[in-house]
Amino acid sequence: MTRAPRTLAIIDTGGATTSVALVVRIDRRWRLLGSMAGPAELPVSALLSAVAERVRAADADLATWPELQDEALDAVPILAARSRPTGRVLVLGASRRTVGDLEAEARQTGWRVATASTETHDPREMTALGLDPTVDLVLIGISDPPGPDERAALDDLAALGGALLRRRSDLRIMTSAAIRSRRAWVDALGDADPESGRAIDVPAGTGRRGERDALRRELDHLRQDPEDGRAGMRAVIGTLAELLDLRIELLEVGFDGGVRLQAEPGIAGALPAVRGVITAAGALVPPEPGDDTVDEVLAWTTGSLDRHRMGDRLRDLRRRPWVDGTGEGARLRMAAASAALMRLAAMTPELGAGSPPDLTVIAGGAFSGAPPNAMVMAVADTIRRSGSTQLAWDHARLLGPIGTIEDPGERRSLLADLVHDALVPLGSLVMVGGAGGPRAGGRRRAGRTARLTLTVADDTQRQDLAPGALTFVDLAPGTRAEARLDFHDVIRFGRRTKRASVQVTGGLAGLVVDLRDVPLNLPERRDRRRSRLAEWAAQAWPRDDR
Repeated sequence: MTRAPRTLAIIDTGGATTSVALVVRIDRRWRLLGSMAGPAELPVSALLSAVAERVRAADADLATWPELQDEALDAVPILAARSRPTGRVLVLGASRRTVGDLEAEARQTGWRVATASTETHDPREMTALGLDPTVDLVLIGISDPPGPDERAALDDLAALGGALLRRRSDLRIMTSAAIRSRRAWVDALGDADPESGRAIDVPAGTGRRGERDALRRELDHLRQDPEDGRAGMRAVIGTLAELLDLRIELLEVGFDGGVRLQAEPGIAGALPAVRGVITAAGALVPPEPGDDTVDEVLAWTTGSLDRHRMGDRLRDLRRRPWVDGTGEGARLRMAAASAALMRLAAMTPELGAGSPPDLTVIAGGAFSGAPPNAMVMAVADTIRRSGSTQLAWDHARLLGPIGTIEDPGERRSLLADLVHDALVPLGSLVMVGGAGGPRAGGRRRAGRTARLTLTVADDTQRQDLAPGALTFVDLAPGTRAEARLDFHDVIRFGRRTKRASVQVTGGLAGLVVDLRDVPLNLPERRDRRRSRLAEWAAQAWPRDDR
């Protein structure tokens, strides 16, 4: 009888970094021994060997395990996930309106999006875009029924689609039957086989909810990869919500994409409900950062870089993501991560409409070089809802690989063993609306000091909080406490009230009480905005002794 393995390597290969974790089965339970991340160019074997060496040095008993010796590591079972470079879809249409609608839907998926319409591009330009080898999919859309502004261009789009299929054997085209039934499509297609599976029929309109959902499902299906860790997060967040019986939100920012998902436990045995987006728009830095990206990152920086130098820094970050990972480089990464979180928030307004989740999980390599306080502040700055949530960090990047396990029972079993090792508690975030925060322009509203009463077991601490302040309070990981907030004026904390009481749990960042406006108002003038951000950043980043 073959003995069940008691050692497992969990590997998450991203666009910039690879994370390797080593777990072992002790007393019939999987436990995390250690993890390490390095540049994606490094061999996985080198990272795994380094983790095993640290484990042997830290524990004399484990140092004697045969499977943890260097010569045996090649035989260790592996659970692997990867994030491949994001594919590119070209959206073509007969009007700006149609192209804009389709672009908005395509950006809700993991594809990078390029666009063109017959109103903005001539046939030669659109053909050149379709023949670009970086384009993996062409989406040709029209309204249903076609509008008066679209009918004259239907034959041009049909001819272009058929010609692209004929000239590029690796290209897939998604379009509706109304385009494929045109005579121009058949003539342009020539001898090419239209039944090769490269011409995909899907409702391309976005006027009705069912059509939008069908389009997103098809785009997601075309990117399907059983080893895609980012896609696996949709499965694992549902399993986590079911396992912990909590409402959970997952925020992930990686090199080539990002995730914002919410999951709620199922009722009466139903499957957990998961909603949200997995999108290339949530990437730390897009492959070709333009002026919009530069402005988005500048909005979260406290330095004095101008637009040209910031553009150069972002392009360097894209080309060499591991260079300059500390000091100002780490702050630049967090500014870019905050900009990515803002894009995710803008794409999912329905997720921000309700109360905060019970648990917010932060994931992705973008956060690996930041202190815990800065991670919490990035979430507090961008995902703003009055209420309270606990925060945790997927520090060893285990969630993505676990999410690739197809069998729900096996996935739940492994996650149940590793959940407390996988999620490092960052603390609790308590966010209050209407508590006298700063106006846009820098002036503060009149407001009176609030009182925080924190009760831990039999110990009670009291602290005054300034209007519009962001306050970090020490609260050790695992420590449970009751936080009571008393205000002179009416505030918003899920409802309108003058006092609120909530149970909180400590973490590496402790308890964070945020009395800034919801949504956050920042001065329009760049110098005043930098000054305000610098005030808050001083609480989140270690002091610079220089």
